[in-house]
Amino acid sequence: MKKARNVPLGRGGAVPVRWRGDLGRVLISERQIARRVRQLSAEIQKDFEGREMVVVSLLSGTVMFLADLIRRLSLPMRLDFIGVSSYGAGTTPGELVFTKELRLDVRDRDVLLVDDILDTGRTLTKVLAKLRALKPRRIKVCVLLDKAARRVEPVQADYAGFEIPDYFVVGYGMDFGERYRNLPFIGVLKKKVSGERGAGNSEL
Repeated sequence: MKKARNVPLGRGGAVPVRWRGDLGRVLISERQIARRVRQLSAEIQKDFEGREMVVVSLLSGTVMFLADLIRRLSLPMRLDFIGVSSYGAGTTPGELVFTKELRLDVRDRDVLLVDDILDTGRTLTKVLAKLRALKPRRIKVCVLLDKAARRVEPVQADYAGFEIPDYFVVGYGMDFGERYRNLPFIGVLKKKVSGERGAGNSEL
């Protein structure tokens, strides 16, 4: 796993003019993301070689990462999604509820769970418990970003793209108020926009 704070940004480090009011800096450039995704896919390809896999992706911040990752895999695979939210009918903020269930049967299958960011670990812990109850052969976890400084649950990813500091990050599928998902890079949202430092993005 690479540490984003040690990655030279080079020409990719400048925030485009139209986003400078909201973003403080580019943390990980488009080129760096592409290179790391290639490396992750090669690791996954090697580990799952010879077996059909079921890719289970968490909605919806994973969309760009997931697309780039799986189209580099030349393995037989099936794809499904799980939705998790901290809000729901009759719930209080912070209570995790499932908003979309799996359609596919994962019993006795190899599962790759894909998420955008591993933060406190609460969401991933709950999703893993749900998947394990379905009796897969094995589960491997792949995340693009690992924000270890905020971890409160003892959970780790088998494949992690970048370790990042305690920043609120957006772009490459990740949002704040459903904005910024379409940025091709990962940027740091200014405190005046996010309202608090180190918020957990889409992973609680």
